[in-house]
Amino acid sequence: MKNLLQDIAPVTLMGPGPSCVHPSVLAALSKPTLGHLDPEFIRIMDAIKTQLKTLLHTENDLTIPISGTGSAGMECCFVNLIEKDDPVLILVNGVFGMRMQDVATRLGAQVETLEFEWGTPVIVDVVQKKLKEKSYKLVAVVHAETSTGVQNPVPGIGNLLKDSDTLFLVDAVTSFGGMEIRMDDWGIDMLYSGTQKCLSCPPGLSPVSFSPAAVAAIQARKTKVPNWYLDLSLIMNYWEGATRAYHHTAPINMLYGLFQALFLILEEGETQVFERHMENHRRLVQALDQMGIHMVVDASCRLPMLNAVYIPDGVDDAAVRSRLLKTHKIEIGAGLGNFAGKIWRIGLMGHTARAENVDKLAASLKTVC
Repeated sequence: MKNLLQDIAPVTLMGPGPSCVHPSVLAALSKPTLGHLDPEFIRIMDAIKTQLKTLLHTENDLTIPISGTGSAGMECCFVNLIEKDDPVLILVNGVFGMRMQDVATRLGAQVETLEFEWGTPVIVDVVQKKLKEKSYKLVAVVHAETSTGVQNPVPGIGNLLKDSDTLFLVDAVTSFGGMEIRMDDWGIDMLYSGTQKCLSCPPGLSPVSFSPAAVAAIQARKTKVPNWYLDLSLIMNYWEGATRAYHHTAPINMLYGLFQALFLILEEGETQVFERHMENHRRLVQALDQMGIHMVVDASCRLPMLNAVYIPDGVDDAAVRSRLLKTHKIEIGAGLGNFAGKIWRIGLMGHTARAENVDKLAASLKTVC
C-alpha cells in the first residue's frame, strides 16, 4: 500500500479554519508521548490552564481544553448547563448561532431565538427589550460569526445580564487568539473555543471556561449530565487537584501543541498579535478593493481574522477556489447557509495573518478570476 502521507504538500490555509501551523507547534506535536497521568505531563496540563486563564482574562478555576473540536466545546457547555424545559435564548445572525439552537433544542430546552440579518451584528437594544419580557436560564451568542465575518457586541450583551441569575454563554471559536476577550470583565459565564483558528494549532481541542456561577449551576442539576464523555463533574477530577482521577485518555501530543501555540501568543504579546491581525486585514481589504472585490460586512463590525467578500459578478465560485488550491496551493472558504454561492470567506487567522500570505493571495486571485 502506498504511503499517502508522502504526497502531502504545504498549503497556505486562508479559509475559515484550520489555519497555518507554526513550525514550532508541529515540532511540539512530535515530542515523545507521555502517559496521561505522568507527573511531567500533569505539569504541562497545569501550565495550559494558566495560559488559557491569562489569555481569556479570567480567574475561573474551571478553564481547560476539552478533548474534541470547537463543536465538542459547544456541546460540553450546553449538556452540562441545560436540563429539560430550561428557558434558553439564542441570538442568531449566522450558521453557528443556528447550531447552538439545534443543540439546545435536542436537550429539550424551551428555546427561543432573536434573529438578525446575516452580515450585520446583534443589536443590543433589541436584546434588552427581549430580556424585559422574560427571564432565561441562559443567553448565548457567537462572538465572531465565522459564516458571515461579523463581530457581535459581547460586552454590551454581558452588561445587560449583570446582576441577574441568567448565565451568559459565548462562542469564541474564531475570536480567541485573534482579538481581545475579557471574560470576567464582560460578564461571560461560559465560553468555548477551538485550537485550529487563531491559536494556529491543529484541530482536536476546545478550550472552555466556566465561571463560579456556571459551576454552581452544574452542581445544582436535578438530573445527570446526559453525555458521559463531556460530563464536567467527571472531567474536573482529572484536571485539578494533587491526585488526578482517570476519566479518558487525554490527547497527549495535541496538548503539547496547544501549550506551544499559547506560548507563542504570550511570547509575541497579546496586543502585538491583535495588531498583526488587524494590519493584515487592512492590507487584504485594500488589495481586494483594487481588484473590485468588496467586503460584505461594514467596517464597524468586521472581523479581522475572517473576511467575508462578495464573489464578483460572472465569476465561478467553485472554479476559482479549485484553481487557487490546485495551481497556487491556497485554500479559501465558500459561503455557508444564506451566503452559499454568494461570498468567499478569507481567513487571516493566527500564523496565517502575515503580509506575505495576503500578497500571495492577491497576486493569485488576479490570475484565476
